[in-house]
Amino acid sequence: MSNNPKQPLIIAEQGSFAIGGSTLKHDGVFRTDHFLEPEGQIAYGDHAYAFYQVPVDARPYPLIFQHGGAQCKRTWETTPDGREGFQTLFLRKGYTTVLIDQPRMGEAGLALKADDGRNPYAKNPLYADKTMYMLCRCGIFDGDTPVPYEDSAMAGDAETYNQFQRSWTPYEGELDDDVSANAMAALLEKMGPSILVTHSMGGTIGWRTPFRTDKVKAIIAFEPGGSPFIFPEGEVPEPVPTLYDPVKAQAMGVPLESFLALTKLPMVLFYGDHISDGTTDEIGPDKWRSEFMMAKEFVSCVNRHGGMAEIVHLPDLGIKGNTHFLMADKNNEVIAGLMADWLSAKGLS
Repeated sequence: MSNNPKQPLIIAEQGSFAIGGSTLKHDGVFRTDHFLEPEGQIAYGDHAYAFYQVPVDARPYPLIFQHGGAQCKRTWETTPDGREGFQTLFLRKGYTTVLIDQPRMGEAGLALKADDGRNPYAKNPLYADKTMYMLCRCGIFDGDTPVPYEDSAMAGDAETYNQFQRSWTPYEGELDDDVSANAMAALLEKMGPSILVTHSMGGTIGWRTPFRTDKVKAIIAFEPGGSPFIFPEGEVPEPVPTLYDPVKAQAMGVPLESFLALTKLPMVLFYGDHISDGTTDEIGPDKWRSEFMMAKEFVSCVNRHGGMAEIVHLPDLGIKGNTHFLMADKNNEVIAGLMADWLSAKGLS
């Protein structure tokens, strides 16, 4: 809990629900004397879970927060060092907030397709403390001891590190971004016109949602990457090489007619610090160099087709030290202010 309490929040309405998904019926006939067996029974799954809060005198467009890979809605809640996260910060700014767990993980863990064994984050125990810390550009390791970058915007105390490592959420089924985009589109159809706020691997879910619904008013993407950027077929750039091949940025093609949906709404992509300028053996800075370069290609392509996309590199604004989780770093109120200012400039506040 924060040691700096603020004014009480007044919530007009809150609740939660499952959205989207489908069912799968097992062959056979159900028998009460074999009631634990699958024969003749129906599995429900592939839905998202949504938790919403509506402040008094809410602004017109809800903010729907999509987490990244191996995460859950906790991404947007309390920060690892115990301060208010974006959920609360934007409630204070008058926005309805909707936090989701995407299909097949977290509180939406019912899956209709099992993991195929290729996803390293679909298992328990999850041996990945060093992988996650380095990929997220928090620092390096000396043996088992984390060594944060000197100017890191992530708090450096032991409990913050503990909370960070305990935030990871294993996948409960096969990773399928289209299943997640289907659920997200269903959520927007229920909520009405809304603003998508995505993080990391959730970026591609954000890009795919306007192909399925016209209710997306804008997309704010925090460090999209780890999943394919979207381009028109015939305009897909080559992957940006990295020293460690599995972490290089990826791109995929869709029909131009679909892609043009992304040109009809404003978008902004935010990236933090410690993204290398060239190839390096530090896996996090190298991976995000690749992703950042692909993000620039994506923004250029959207705008070449008449879009309204922007990319913001925080060090260019004099904001230093941010990790991959810039919405949860020590300066997250500054980052929230940038997002709020952008929404205001676009007439969406």
